Amino acid sequence: MFKPIPVAIGLRYLRAKRRNGFISFISLASILGIALGVAALITTLAVMSGFQREIRDRMLQMAAHATVSAYGEPLTDWPEAVRRALADDRVAGAAPYVEKEALLNGARNQPAFVRGIVPEEEAKVSVLGEKMKAGEMASLVPGEFNVLLGTELALWLGVGVGDDVVMTLADFRSTPVGAVPQLKRFTVTGLFEVGYNEFDKGMAFVHMHDMQRVMRMGDGVTGVRLKLHDMDQSWDVARDLAVELGGPYRVSDWTSENANMFRALKMEKTIMAILLSLIIAMGAFNLVSSQVMLVTDKQADIAILRTLGLTPRAVMQVFMVQGSLIGVIGTVLGVVGGIVLTLNLEHILQGIESLFGVVLLPADVYYITGLPTDLQASDVTMIALVALAMAFIATLYPAWRAARTAPAEALRYE
Repeated sequence: MFKPIPVAIGLRYLRAKRRNGFISFISLASILGIALGVAALITTLAVMSGFQREIRDRMLQMAAHATVSAYGEPLTDWPEAVRRALADDRVAGAAPYVEKEALLNGARNQPAFVRGIVPEEEAKVSVLGEKMKAGEMASLVPGEFNVLLGTELALWLGVGVGDDVVMTLADFRSTPVGAVPQLKRFTVTGLFEVGYNEFDKGMAFVHMHDMQRVMRMGDGVTGVRLKLHDMDQSWDVARDLAVELGGPYRVSDWTSENANMFRALKMEKTIMAILLSLIIAMGAFNLVSSQVMLVTDKQADIAILRTLGLTPRAVMQVFMVQGSLIGVIGTVLGVVGGIVLTLNLEHILQGIESLFGVVLLPADVYYITGLPTDLQASDVTMIALVALAMAFIATLYPAWRAARTAPAEALRYE
C-alpha cells in the first residue's frame, strides 16, 4: 500500500503471468544463469583458498615464521638473541640453526639444504619430531654425525636408514695437492615426511654442533628462527629483535621468503575468478534479452501509464526494479547454493568415488588427498556484489528503451 508506484508496478510485473511464455522462460534462464555462476564462483574460490591455506600450513610446520641472521659472518651472540626473543610476548619459540647448501652423495647425487639444529630447541619452532616416518629426531647426537632425510630426498639418493651419505660443501680448503672441497660422511638415522616437496626433497637435518665443526664456524650460527603466536606479525617481531640486538642483521619472514609462490597463487585465484565471472555475465545477457522482450510486450501498458501521468524516469524505474529483483533472486539462490555445495564438497567427492569406484586424488600421487575448502566471507560478499552489479547494469538499456516509448506510437494499432 505504501510502496512507490514504480516499485509496486515492477513487483506486479514480476509476479504476473506473461502472455508470452518465452519471456518467462528467458527470465527463468537468467535467474538460473546468475545462480549457477555465483555458486560455481563461490565454490571454486573456496577450494582455491583451501589449497592455499593447506600449502601455507604445511610449509609453516617446518619453516620459521621469521629469522634473524648476521651479514656474511656467523652470529656469535645467538644465546642473547634467543633470550631477548623469548622475552617478547609475541614470540612462542626461538631456536638457533646453521644452514648450508650441499651436494649429498648416496647411490646417486642430489643437492639439498643441510640444516644444523639442536633437537631440544627445534621442537619449539617446528614439528619435525612429529613428522618422522622412521627413526627419531633424538638420534641427532653431537659428534656422531647422523642425518635425517626427507622421504623424497632419500628416494632420490637411493638410501635408507642405516646407510651412509657423503656431504660435499662448496667451501674449499688448501691441501698439499691443492684446493679440495670439504667432505664429511653422515649416517642416515631417520626419515621424515611433511607433505611439502620443498622440505621432503630439498632438506636434510644434522646436529648443529656437527654442522659447526664441518663448516669450522666455532660457536657461531647462521641465525635464529622464530615461531610466533600471530604469524602476520612476523616481520615486525623480527625487525624489532634486530634493532634491539644492534648491529647489521638480516631480517626475513615467511611472506618474503615465499613471496613468488604466494603471489602466483593469488594471481591464479584472481584469474579464475575473472573467468568464472563470465558465467554470471551470461546470465546478465539473458536478463537483457528478457527485459527487452518484456518492454516490447508491454508497449501498450507503458503508453497507458504515460498518459496517466507517469514520467519517463518512473517508467525506467519500473523495469529497473523488475530486472534488479531477478538479479537479487539469482544472487541469493547462488550464494545459498554455493555455501551449501562448499560445505558438503568433501562428502560429494566421497560419494562420486564410491559410486564410480575411482579415487580422484590418490595418496600415492598427490600430497593433498582431499578437497580442502576455506569459505571466506570477503569472497562471498565480493561475488554477490559483482553479480548484483552485473544484473543492475543489464537492466539499464531495456529500462531506458521503455522510458523512450512514445504513447501515441504505441497505441496507434491498439
